[in-house]
Amino acid sequence: MPEEMPSEFWEGIEQFNNQEFYACHDTLEALWMEAGEPEKKFYQGILQIAVALYHLGNHNWRGAVILLGEGINRLSYYQPTYAGIAVEELLGESAKLLSALQQAGPERVAEFVPLLTIPRAPQA
Repeated sequence: MPEEMPSEFWEGIEQFNNQEFYACHDTLEALWMEAGEPEKKFYQGILQIAVALYHLGNHNWRGAVILLGEGINRLSYYQPTYAGIAVEELLGESAKLLSALQQAGPERVAEFVPLLTIPRAPQA
């Protein structure tokens, strides 16, 4: 794990938690484009979940389902915590949302509100 994440990372997390998913995408995409592994896939997984929630807010069921699944898969490597983020908790909540969306189907997408947040890992 990196010793310290860049301030832009924490800005993106704050944007995500404030439901500013498009801004989060822009902020983290700039980091993702420049990052090496293992941070590159970590940023990408968070980006995919942010974009999924952006799609959900626009009632795009297909986009939300696809990107939630991809983000969950990409972040699974980083459990239980990574870079100060409680990844396991984030993935649990994301998986619950994905399952509910899949069960509801596209006809009921408007019933969902994108309220996921990215939890911080407990301090050691």
